Amino acid sequence: MNSPILQLLVLAGIAVFLILRLKSVLGTRDGFEPTHSDTPQSPSVPNRRAEFEVIEGGPDHDIVDHVAEDSAAAAALADMKRIEPNFSVTEFLQGARGAYEMILMAFENGKLDEVTPFLSEDVYEAFVQVVDARHEQGLTIEAEFVGLRETSLSDATFDQTTNSAEISVKFIGELISVVKDANGEIIEGKPGQSKKQRDIWTFERVMGSGDPNWRLVATGE
Repeated sequence: MNSPILQLLVLAGIAVFLILRLKSVLGTRDGFEPTHSDTPQSPSVPNRRAEFEVIEGGPDHDIVDHVAEDSAAAAALADMKRIEPNFSVTEFLQGARGAYEMILMAFENGKLDEVTPFLSEDVYEAFVQVVDARHEQGLTIEAEFVGLRETSLSDATFDQTTNSAEISVKFIGELISVVKDANGEIIEGKPGQSKKQRDIWTFERVMGSGDPNWRLVATGE
């Protein structure tokens, strides 16, 4: 867990699917689509020009490859790098891909204890309520993570007073999820057929702190 990527692989996060009641907690799921064997790889602050010029005088492509050069998000990412020069936006997004699958499947399997240290208190409580409600209704889920179609940086903010950084990531995933009632009857989903799952997760961390882990603090779509 010492390398930046491994640290990020255990970001705090959240899953996004279950029956219709989960839509208030998680993301939006589209209609059924054929399963594919190949997995593609793929608020408000005054706008100011980001100060992220590298020594050679050009823009920092680790930032501008993910957000607009003159955006507030670019400025926030530059601030993060000033506190932690080794911070990499690209590596963060790579870690976020792994975190998405890990947290999603922990939620589906009802094993939130495995990812509790990487979830904010509010996010954890929200998912516990959903998992508990599922158990009370006798519902079970058979889920398979197919892959991610898209992972992109949606927004970034930085509090210069507290060094608190937030990065929002847009995910478009593909998964197979079948919900069964207490009698084993399917009430949602179809075996072997996948759905698109859209989510925006926000991760938070205090830059320069001794804790290397990003925690999932909000979910949306």
